[in-house]
Amino acid sequence: MWATLRSMPPPGPSSAVRQRPRLDWRVRFAVLSTVWGFSFLLIKVGTEAYAPFQVTLGRLFFGAAVLAVAMVVRRERLPRGVRTWAHLAVAAFFVNALPFSLFAYAELTISSTLAGICNATSPLWGMVLSLVALSEDRPTRRRGAGLGLGFLGVLTVLGAWQGFSGLDVTGTSMALLAALSYAVGWIYIRRTLAGGGHSNLSLTGAQLLLATVQLALVTPLFTTLPASFPLVPLLAVVALGTLGTGFALLLQYGLVDDVGPTTAHMVTYFIPVVATAAGVLVLGERLDWYTPVGALIVLLGAALTQTRPRPGKATAAVAPDPDPAARLPAAQP
Repeated sequence: MWATLRSMPPPGPSSAVRQRPRLDWRVRFAVLSTVWGFSFLLIKVGTEAYAPFQVTLGRLFFGAAVLAVAMVVRRERLPRGVRTWAHLAVAAFFVNALPFSLFAYAELTISSTLAGICNATSPLWGMVLSLVALSEDRPTRRRGAGLGLGFLGVLTVLGAWQGFSGLDVTGTSMALLAALSYAVGWIYIRRTLAGGGHSNLSLTGAQLLLATVQLALVTPLFTTLPASFPLVPLLAVVALGTLGTGFALLLQYGLVDDVGPTTAHMVTYFIPVVATAAGVLVLGERLDWYTPVGALIVLLGAALTQTRPRPGKATAAVAPDPDPAARLPAAQP
């Protein structure tokens, strides 16, 4: 979604005159990191009582409700045009419906800690795809080294030298596919929706609405209505939607407005740290020494992939990208 945030025109008059945020951006940055980091814990708790599709449907419903309220308050309208809605439907599938569901299914068999670290590979997938799909992105030695380093970190997290002993291949693969799905979706958004004249809130609200409809159609086919509604897992799903999806996106937009996407995207590197701490301290998940080491390598590699060469003779024909974060998918869990 960072590409959309960068490419959108300035907000309309109704949002341009909104009050200056009272909280310092660093406080809001910390809150966003915490909320998104804890989302993996909330998914784990939710799936203890509800089917993964049900957790995802609840998350999307409550997240869309928060954005709907925000749109009413700010007097925003949903985007118009069949073509725009068709693109949003595809984006909703790859950025919301599919990865949210994959993470929920993955956490049936893997820890929330591992899921959070797998989520951090989104920038790596994004770089690979952008080199193919976006002509303005050019490979460099540093970015290539970052890609190699990042995937070396993934192998470290998974304990490759011991033959992936004890690793749940299915669950881990689902989590990595979820991260890949994010990258596919953000590349698609950048190519089809960026610069279309719609506000971020309007586009994201419509996107979550479409994703909710998609899950509402799929969930009854694969699940049955729960016989009971345990309170703690239910509250986890509500918090996942209202805080981890709706509120977090609003917070993200505010940060981008105040400090720019380059600084705001750094939240990506704090999410796995929070997810790991939450999983170990709250859920009592086991943490092998190589998991945090591998996660650090992944994050270093991801950071390198976001660097771009300084404009010079070799790049004079291509306008330098003033915002490296525009190529980086927001690591929304």
